Amino acid sequence: MKITAEALKQKIGQFFFPAVFINDTEENIQETERLIKEHNIGGLTFFHSRASAATNYESKKKVVFNDDSYEKIKALIVRYQKAASTPLLISIDAEWGLAMRIEKTPQYPYAITLGALPENKSSLVYEVGKQIGLDLKAAGIHYNLSPLADINNNPNNPVIGYRSFGENKEKVADFAIEYLNGQSEVGVLGCLKHFPGHGNTNVDSHLGLPVLKETLEELLENELVPFIKGIDNNVDSIMIGHLAVPSLNDGKDTSATLSKAVIQDLLRDKLGYDGLVISDALNMHSVSKLYDVKGQLEWEAFNSGNDVLCFAENVPEGIEAIYKNASPDRIFESYNRIMKAKDKAGILSGNTAASGELNFQKTAELNKEIAQNAITKIIDNGISDLAFEAQKNNKLAKLSLYKNTENTFFKTLHTQLPSAEFAFENLENSNIQETEKQLENFDTILIALFPPKAKPLNNFEIDNEVFNLLSNLLQTKKCIVYVFGNPYVLPLIPNLKKASGLIQAYQDFEEFQKTAGTQFLEKNSFEGSLPVNIEIQ
Repeated sequence: MKITAEALKQKIGQFFFPAVFINDTEENIQETERLIKEHNIGGLTFFHSRASAATNYESKKKVVFNDDSYEKIKALIVRYQKAASTPLLISIDAEWGLAMRIEKTPQYPYAITLGALPENKSSLVYEVGKQIGLDLKAAGIHYNLSPLADINNNPNNPVIGYRSFGENKEKVADFAIEYLNGQSEVGVLGCLKHFPGHGNTNVDSHLGLPVLKETLEELLENELVPFIKGIDNNVDSIMIGHLAVPSLNDGKDTSATLSKAVIQDLLRDKLGYDGLVISDALNMHSVSKLYDVKGQLEWEAFNSGNDVLCFAENVPEGIEAIYKNASPDRIFESYNRIMKAKDKAGILSGNTAASGELNFQKTAELNKEIAQNAITKIIDNGISDLAFEAQKNNKLAKLSLYKNTENTFFKTLHTQLPSAEFAFENLENSNIQETEKQLENFDTILIALFPPKAKPLNNFEIDNEVFNLLSNLLQTKKCIVYVFGNPYVLPLIPNLKKASGLIQAYQDFEEFQKTAGTQFLEKNSFEGSLPVNIEIQ
């Protein structure tokens, strides 16, 4: 039976998952509806706004926060599904929950925090996957572009870091599978990313092309381990990263997303993967600036072996280019994979409606249990006894950095350990010299550091004055330091080795702060371990 050109183009449309934004204008929304109707696109990938991180690498547009973003996304999904003759597969990056893209929605710990859990608590990672899946379904989303299978073995990685379960390949593999299985239980598709491994890179692929120097043997030994385990466990999809692996490409720096050698020869043929392959966002600068002709990038990505073209910016031109160049067999191959995924997600019957409610209570309970098992002791010279002894002699002070003294950690401690409290919130509102002077009369300082950012850019936005203050205090006082943020902050703090106590608490969530305070007062043991190797100075 011969298929018409129009019918074939309608099938090709299924490969396209353009980006849509919760805070789009009515004009943008109608443009998306037109794409859906005219080109039968397969799905959409939601982002917060056109100023948000994934798209904001050149402009300095301000991200505007809206309290009603969650209601907006639900309404938009209904609208877009109405426009579609083939139900859309709606996707989003929700690595730590909808909160990664949508304000006022449940947030779960970062992968690096989950990586601090003991192996025998991997069921908590399963629960995170499951709860995130339920939250997505409550919004009408059936495909989470997560979790990362990247092994973060490069502390200078600007873009993976806290998004990875750590640097132990077995643990990364096990925890990624737990997360995927949790999602799968509630009918949400998952995705392992960024093949063949974005961990050992020091370039942000949103901006440039990272290059992996490893040989195939080295990749099989390390980076590929979590992906191989995912393939053995029938992972729904694998995302290809924008990173070059010259050893697989005759020495050339070709992005994996545009490399038959990586997708076809390695992933499909050598590793035996027959599931859905999705490209990383095609608007990222490592690939988006390669071709002048619109549609060429989309064709090259498809021709290299991607089934789904994520964040494709040239839909009509891309469809034409694939139609002109691809064999019908290859088109049907990708089309069937996409239909199989849609069938598994249960949407082909037209049942695309949102189901369930967001359960903030359940999230809080889960976060508390994770905190109890993840908070990690690095230095502990009898910290509780030291603090109580100093308090008895009026020699204990508490210092909060980047949050005021009303934080939950201090409030929890205050019930049994009242003492003088000081805070540095920011350079505009706090006088650091004055704070240092006030601390002179105390010999034991309990410091809570709340790093302003999770990403390492500009030293996590920690001011040099704060590093200097910490350095001076660590050299002249007995300091107990709690870090409620990314553990990669630790090597940046001068003289941290001199601390009497150092506790890594990972998140600034209420549940983590409260748990940290309770553990301190009750002298509980610490269950977590650092998921990455960190040298403190």
